[in-house]
Amino acid sequence: MTRAFLFPGQGAQTIGMGQALAQDYAAAQAVFDEVDEALGEKLSDLIWTGSQDDLTLTRNAQPALMATSMAAMAALKSEGVTIEAAAYVAGHSLGEYSALCAAGALSLGDTARLLRTRGQAMQEAVPVGKGAMAALLGLDLATAQKVAKAAAQGQICTAANDNDPAQVVVSGHREAVERAVELAKAEGAKRAILLPVSAPFHCALMEPAAEAMTEALSHVDIERPAVPVVGNITAHAESSPMLLRNHLVDQVTGSVRWRESVLWMVAHGVTETWEIGAGKALTGMVRRIDKSLATRTVGTPDEVRAAAETLNG
Repeated sequence: MTRAFLFPGQGAQTIGMGQALAQDYAAAQAVFDEVDEALGEKLSDLIWTGSQDDLTLTRNAQPALMATSMAAMAALKSEGVTIEAAAYVAGHSLGEYSALCAAGALSLGDTARLLRTRGQAMQEAVPVGKGAMAALLGLDLATAQKVAKAAAQGQICTAANDNDPAQVVVSGHREAVERAVELAKAEGAKRAILLPVSAPFHCALMEPAAEAMTEALSHVDIERPAVPVVGNITAHAESSPMLLRNHLVDQVTGSVRWRESVLWMVAHGVTETWEIGAGKALTGMVRRIDKSLATRTVGTPDEVRAAAETLNG
């Protein structure tokens, strides 16, 4: 099997995620400790015993999900599974930072601080209530793009996430996104629903956040990753530190080309995906993109041990 390690994005966060990993694996606990130290606060307390509303705040959710993914990677390493077990890594939106950290391109502390900055900047880029996102279910990308263009009417409305063959998320000004919901239904969408998010991610309204990330990333070292990273913006693998840095800025306002990313990995020999960290959302998308792919989630101690057993015999 040729595998890719995939790292989840916002929406996968749940209270208690990663706690069992930290209890079973000292290396996983060390990840949470290092993230707490990097941020100067006990984010781990919020993740394990806080409120779901506080965890869902963008500034918290982004470093929390990364920490949980890196705790799972540390647990895998304790069982003898290193990043080289993957031919490629990829992450959905903020998950791209997790992928870079897992592949050794970014340090854990830098990744935590960058995601805190990113979450804060994305939250502050647009006044609350001015933007929105909506999932259009049952429409392909071309139809969703047509709907978004028709809905814009001088405002911003664009395809933000091409998640799988029948799920595209649009983002932009609230009024335009609301128009897109109605137009999508007229185009035959099975469902078109506004998402419970705090800001319109991955569209031109996020330009202030892109500027903040340009500044933040200018102070951080990015190394060549141990395995290539399949980027959201390009939907192909990259290892150049300079290009990886640029892509992290571009993806703030650019579309997440997840469907194309998975198809690119399949075309380059990937036969199995492991979703590392919280939730199973990416695994569901992968199955809808290509049913031939074997899938595995790695977010609990039992899943870590089972995954390691498949490699170590």
